[in-house]
Amino acid sequence: CDWFGVGCSGARVVSLYLYENQLVGQLPAALGNLTSLQYLSLFGNQLTGGVPSGLGSLSNLIGLWLYTNQLTGSIPPELGNLTALQYLDLGSNQLTGNIPVQLGALSNLVALRLGTNQLSGAIPPELGNLAQLETLSLAANQFTGNIPTQFGNLANLRYLYLYSNQLTGGIPVELGNAAALQDLRLQTNQLSGPIPAELGRLSALSFLSLRDNQFSGSIPPSLGNLSNLGYLSLFGNQLTGVIPAQLGNLSNLQYLYLYSNQLTGVIPAQLGNLANLQELRLHGNQLTGAIPAQLGNLVNLRNLYLSQNQLTGAIPGELGNLANLLELSLYNNQLAGAIPSQLGNLTNLTQMVLYNNFLSGSIPLELSNLTNLIYLDLERNQLTGPIPP
Repeated sequence: CDWFGVGCSGARVVSLYLYENQLVGQLPAALGNLTSLQYLSLFGNQLTGGVPSGLGSLSNLIGLWLYTNQLTGSIPPELGNLTALQYLDLGSNQLTGNIPVQLGALSNLVALRLGTNQLSGAIPPELGNLAQLETLSLAANQFTGNIPTQFGNLANLRYLYLYSNQLTGGIPVELGNAAALQDLRLQTNQLSGPIPAELGRLSALSFLSLRDNQFSGSIPPSLGNLSNLGYLSLFGNQLTGVIPAQLGNLSNLQYLYLYSNQLTGVIPAQLGNLANLQELRLHGNQLTGAIPAQLGNLVNLRNLYLSQNQLTGAIPGELGNLANLLELSLYNNQLAGAIPSQLGNLTNLTQMVLYNNFLSGSIPLELSNLTNLIYLDLERNQLTGPIPP
C-alpha cells in the first residue's frame, strides 16, 4: 500500500486522501467496492459528474469530503445507509434537487455541510433526528419553506448556517432549546414575524445574524442575556419599538448592527457600557433624543454611524475620547449647537460626515489636527466664520 494518499490496514484500503490534487473526471462507481474504507477525502479538485450511489455501500465510512469540486446531480438517498458516518461535506459544488430525508438516519453524524450548491425544496424535518450533530451548514442554496421546529432537538448543535436561501415563516421558538448553539446565521432569507424572546436562552451564543429578512415587532430585551455574544446583526428588517437598554449588558459585544429598520425612541445610555464594541451602526431608523455622552466611553470603537435619524441636541464633546475612531457619520439628523473642539482629538479619523443638521458657530481650529482625514462633509448646516487652515 505504497501509493500516494492511500492508507491501508493489512491488504484493505481504509483511507483515500487525494484532496487538492487537480483531479479531473468523474468519481468512479468502483469506489463503492472499497468496503473497508473509513475516510474518503477528495475535496478541492475539479471532479465532475454525480455522486455515485454506490458510496452508500461503504458501511465503515466515517468521513466523506467531496467539497469544492464541480459535482452535479442530486444527493443519493443511499448515503443514508452510512450509519458510521460522522462527517459529510458536499459543499461548494453544483448539486441540485432536494436533501434526501434518508440523511436523517445518520445517527452518528457530527457535521453536515451542503452549503453553496443549487439545492432546493424544503429542509427535511428528519435532520432534527441527528442527535450528535454539531455543525449544520445549508447556506447559499435555494431552499424554501420553514425552518424545521425539530432543530430545537439538536442538543449538541453549535453552528447553524441557513443564510442566503429563500426560507419563509418565522424563527421557531424551539430553537431556544438548542442550548449548545454558538453561531446562528439566518440572514438573507424571507423570514418574517417577531424575533423570538426564547433566543435569549442561548447562553453560549457568540454570533447572531438575522439581517436582511422581513422580521417585525420589537427587539426582545432577552437578547441582553447573551453574555457571550460578540456579533449582533439585525439590520435590513422592519423592526419597530425601542432599542432595549438590556443590550448594554452584552459585555463581549464587538459589533452591533441595527440599521435600516424602523426603530424609535432614544439611544440607550447603557450602550456606553459596551467596552469591547468596535462598530455601532444605528443609522436609517427613526431614533430621537440626544446622542448619549456615555458613547464616549467606547474607547475601542472604530465606526460610529448614527446618521439618517431624528436626533436632536448637541454633539457630545465626550466623543472626542474615542481615540480609535475611524469613521463618524451623523448626517441627516437635527443636531444643533457647535461642533465640539474635542473632535480634534480623533487623530485616527478618516471620515467625518455631519451634513444636513442645524450645527452653528465656527469650524473648530482643532479639526486641523485630523491629519488622517480623507473625507469631511459639513455642508447644509448653519456654520459661520473662516475655514481653518
